[in-house]
Amino acid sequence: MELEIKNLNKFYGEYQALDNINIKITQGVYGLLGANGAGKSTLMNLITDNVKKTSGEILFNGVDILKLGKSFRKELGYMPQQQGFYDKFSARAFVLYMAGLKGLSRKQAKEETDHLLKVVNLDKVAHKKIGEFSGGMKQRVLLAQALLGNPKVLLLDEPTAGLDPKERIRIRNFISEIAEDKIVLISTHVVSDIEFIAKEVILLKQGKLVSHNTCNNLTKEIENKVFEVEIEKENLKYFQSNYRVSNLFYMGDKIIVRIVTDNPPKDYVKTPVSPTLEDLYLYVFENGK
Repeated sequence: MELEIKNLNKFYGEYQALDNINIKITQGVYGLLGANGAGKSTLMNLITDNVKKTSGEILFNGVDILKLGKSFRKELGYMPQQQGFYDKFSARAFVLYMAGLKGLSRKQAKEETDHLLKVVNLDKVAHKKIGEFSGGMKQRVLLAQALLGNPKVLLLDEPTAGLDPKERIRIRNFISEIAEDKIVLISTHVVSDIEFIAKEVILLKQGKLVSHNTCNNLTKEIENKVFEVEIEKENLKYFQSNYRVSNLFYMGDKIIVRIVTDNPPKDYVKTPVSPTLEDLYLYVFENGK
């Protein structure tokens, strides 16, 4: 099973949201990482055909998804970033409604709805109105409807937005479990959502494909560019203004700052450390330091 994006471009008027994107993805979890405005949601919307491409192709198992039409959409599960609900619907009524739109039989719709609401930990509030839900609970309703019909291609746009840390980990682990026989594309700017479950990470910046590789290979690109530096408290503002600071902690009357840089400071005690995906994110997306 393969989803291939070839020479894909998207313009909104004179603004180019995607610039000649080429990617091949197969079964497993892929992280789509980038700052706001990088083109992540646009790419998702092109794959779902909610937005029309300017040029290029999107192929599923070698066939253009526009030619596949309904047969491709049947294999597609989509969790949008924007929460669009009928607030007077209960969670269960909404997922049943979406199951009907997806063409599931009444029996299958009921079985899957009850199962998926349990999976996303909403079974005890399944009959409450969605308008009474928190943002995180609404996210979980969106995830449940995306999983209806056991789709082969699952697109999740900011799936853990608004979730507390416990729920974020729970949903992340669940996504990892179901990904063996699916193509799962997760769009996010929360690095921890994908660092430990993504087969590969796709980096988008201002509509361009920056890199596409495993987490391990991506972080190798910034080896010898990540340091922990011991500084005085009064020097913290200087470091925050002049370096990419990914972390800091206090040690007595000193501060240890973790920086990502091509030009480490010369007059400080510094230690090279192993880079993380978060360090890479700062290196790619935070300019001028």
